[in-house]
Amino acid sequence: MVDWKWSLLMAKRDLRKTGGRLILFVSAIVTGIAALVAVTSFGDNLSKDIDEQAKELLGADLSLEKNQPIEFPDLEDRAARRALEVNFASMVYFPKVGESRLTQVRALEGDFPFYGSLETLPAAGDGEFRKGGKRALVEKTLLAQFGASVGDRIKVGNVTLEIVGALQKVPGQNGITATVAPAVYIPMDQLEASGLVQYGSRVNYVHYFQFPEEFDLEALITEKKESWEEDKVRLETVQSQKESTGRSFQNLSNFLVLVAFIAVLLGCVGVGSAINVFVKEKLPSVAVLRCLGVRAKEIVFVYLVQIFIMGLFGSLLGATAGAFLQFLLPLVFSDFLPVEVTVQVSWRAVAMGTITGVLISVLFALIPLLKVRKVSPMMTLRPDDPAAGFGKDPLRWMVLLAILLFILGFSYYLLEEWDQTFWFTGFVVFAFGSLWLLAVGIMKAIRKFLPISLNYPVRQALSNLYRPNNQTVSLLATIGLGTAMIGTLFFIQDQLLDEVRFADKEDQPNMLFFDIQTHQVDSMKAVLAAEGLPVLQHVPIVTMGVAEVNGLTKQDNEELEEEERRSNSMYNREFRVTYRDTLIATEELTAGKLVPFGKSDSIFVSMEEGYAERNNVSLGDEVVFNVQGRPLTTYVGSFRKVNFRRVSTNFLVVFPDRVLDNAPKFHVLITRTKNDQESADLQNLIVRQFPNVSVVNLSMIVETLEDILGKISFVIQFMALFSILTGVLVLISSLLISKFQRIRENILLRTIGASRNTLLRINALEYLFLGGLAAGGGILLSVLAAFLLTRYVFEISFRMEWGPLALVFFLITLLTVILGWINSTSILKAKTMDILRT
Repeated sequence: MVDWKWSLLMAKRDLRKTGGRLILFVSAIVTGIAALVAVTSFGDNLSKDIDEQAKELLGADLSLEKNQPIEFPDLEDRAARRALEVNFASMVYFPKVGESRLTQVRALEGDFPFYGSLETLPAAGDGEFRKGGKRALVEKTLLAQFGASVGDRIKVGNVTLEIVGALQKVPGQNGITATVAPAVYIPMDQLEASGLVQYGSRVNYVHYFQFPEEFDLEALITEKKESWEEDKVRLETVQSQKESTGRSFQNLSNFLVLVAFIAVLLGCVGVGSAINVFVKEKLPSVAVLRCLGVRAKEIVFVYLVQIFIMGLFGSLLGATAGAFLQFLLPLVFSDFLPVEVTVQVSWRAVAMGTITGVLISVLFALIPLLKVRKVSPMMTLRPDDPAAGFGKDPLRWMVLLAILLFILGFSYYLLEEWDQTFWFTGFVVFAFGSLWLLAVGIMKAIRKFLPISLNYPVRQALSNLYRPNNQTVSLLATIGLGTAMIGTLFFIQDQLLDEVRFADKEDQPNMLFFDIQTHQVDSMKAVLAAEGLPVLQHVPIVTMGVAEVNGLTKQDNEELEEEERRSNSMYNREFRVTYRDTLIATEELTAGKLVPFGKSDSIFVSMEEGYAERNNVSLGDEVVFNVQGRPLTTYVGSFRKVNFRRVSTNFLVVFPDRVLDNAPKFHVLITRTKNDQESADLQNLIVRQFPNVSVVNLSMIVETLEDILGKISFVIQFMALFSILTGVLVLISSLLISKFQRIRENILLRTIGASRNTLLRINALEYLFLGGLAAGGGILLSVLAAFLLTRYVFEISFRMEWGPLALVFFLITLLTVILGWINSTSILKAKTMDILRT
């Protein structure tokens, strides 16, 4: 039995002497716990606000959307209020500056939104807009881009409208959406006059309904859902909007918590390493206690109580910091959020962070603490290594298993998906294991192969990497993993930006015109020719749906057994296809061949391989398309791999040339201009002569994507900062705690004649080697992680980017050297006689 009273008393007495140093040990977890509590609180508040603001996200109880005009007369009598929105992509021209921009035009009729409001500056702008007439509401980001203000005018198609309000908030729209597709609201009575809705135009009709509180909306959906699916009507309710938004941002919250959790793990590795040094310093005292008859488990309990107290202190401090830190997160993520996030303390998050910090501190401290059990009373007379045979200690392996189970369980608690949990846990284990093996391998290699011919400071610095109280393993694990996270971030960011950074190349198109009607094609080409610009691509696009697959209609498919049934998504989807007999730069034929029209009695189409695989389509399958009311029987003749991440005219289905010549269609023309000014002039010219034609400036698309990626990059860097900061704290605490051993070594060297400069060189070189190894190991991990992510997640080609990696390597190594040098100067201030007397 353990004498609890004696153990607690001893822990209290020893804590008075060593408590300050234990605070250094545990300070490493403060940052991680702060990040964990902050993002968990943020996630809890976000979920709560999504629940409370779900109606404002949709703006109605029910929305029904279709790409063709449709009426719902049976709902008008049941609904308390209704509204209609007709939205489409179109160019908006700013006469004040003579420039235009592709926007999302929304013609509105009715009092939508029924929940929330269209927030405008001035506040009276919404009321002015509701009066109808030639008035418009314009997204504030769009006004800022062109230096426009309320009172200015814009041209939408054939009509010129006065800007009566700057849109501050649109239901369900966040900052990123506003950047990509800024909204312009116009009254419904101006839609026809604009001339933008013509036969073949890509238009969405959205009907919004508000029902009385007692109305049974679920019963209505059950009654009408099948017929709406038949008519290809997309429905959205408050509940479905809440669930989809919640899922999207739950993934964000989970990612943030996992990043914070990694920071916690980094800190705990530092704690384990620091406790290892702490235990080594206590071994003589432990040996004395063993001589006095104190049992090993009682001594372990004494130090375990100290670790528990300090872990609790650090966790509470981190939780308090996290409660204040959460005030920053809504500002950091504001561009990604469609709701206003309230800030309040989540006691669940505080409790979880505190418990996590204490538990993980104790678990990681147990590994070095268990060595105390191996201390013999004879150690008071002769040096002994309590770690001898420690590798075979079953308790050690039980603790390691407990740590692994904790990581696995906590990851599953966050992710709620076993496959993601195993991948994340596997990565953590692999990363720590790789860095540990690197550290052990380096130490053994130096011990065995260190050349005696090296000059003394270099040889001494290298020897310090494996001598007692070295920090090689802990620094490689903590700084290395932090480096890996930052390196992976920079690597992936550059890879993604390089994928879209093609519009500035001389051999690539940079202007795309779409929604061109058939009768306008020749006129458009004439304008381009007059400007001396080539037509690089002319792409006709036909809209159609699927009626049958292998003789089975949607109804037939639903009557099949579940294992034989294919997804209804193929029947419900609206396809936009083109016709040609050749591949383009973003396509690669993977199976079958392109069969030109007339070479066979049948029509053979080419399908994107990923889409075909998801819908169980095989070569030779019969697919009957409904081409705007007329059936067209085809057969799958080939599969293509398509790079949809390139801004190009990519299609799921491609027909042979000439098959769809007589089908209703719209056209896309692509050209290349020499510079931005020529692009702007051409864009304005086209908008004035062809108001219905939309222009995409691919250079602007690239700038927009870079802006979005920059925001995402900032968010990831902000979270990765916690890991780096944790690593720095671990580095500082590790260096300080090894200070006492380094003092003895340096004093002995000074006693035998070593100069101050020599000692400084030894210490600087030691930390140079440590920082370089840690940064190098982390960069190797980042290269591997970036390769796997680019190959299997983003599915883009992998390219080595040496610039960002070299910068990360230099900064991490420099930081380690600076901190080590600062610590070395304080060590060298110690007086020789004071240490010798001790």
